[in-house]
Amino acid sequence: MWIQIINGPNINLLGKREPSIYGSVSFEDYLAELRAKYPEVQIDYYQSNIEGELIDKIQQVGFDADGIILNAGAYTHTSIALQDAIRAVKSPVVEVHISNVHAREAFRHVSMISCACLGVICGFGLNSYRLALEALADVIKQNR
Repeated sequence: MWIQIINGPNINLLGKREPSIYGSVSFEDYLAELRAKYPEVQIDYYQSNIEGELIDKIQQVGFDADGIILNAGAYTHTSIALQDAIRAVKSPVVEVHISNVHAREAFRHVSMISCACLGVICGFGLNSYRLALEALADVIKQNR
């Protein structure tokens, strides 16, 4: 099974950026733990602060990956182009957020990409990625 994780803007600063909201662990450290916990799953990782590069990556892997876990960061709330990219590919996409976006500023309560995603997981810190991976794995196994 191949799962592609795609992270958007500022996720490269995890562990440094607002640790009271996002925690003190870098994504790379968490990713090593996730890969160790699921050795049977190929987990690839990509991060960009640039919207077009996120779209390019979705298009690049979205016809071959078994699933995509997407944390689009602030682009979640603004990008119809990301929504279109998700709709254009066949791989199921789970939207992920580290914080509970519904407990934060009002502008974060609206997602432009949720309607194109299989599901949304938010508010469980970095464990949101693990929950997304487990949900995707269940769906993929059911559809095989």
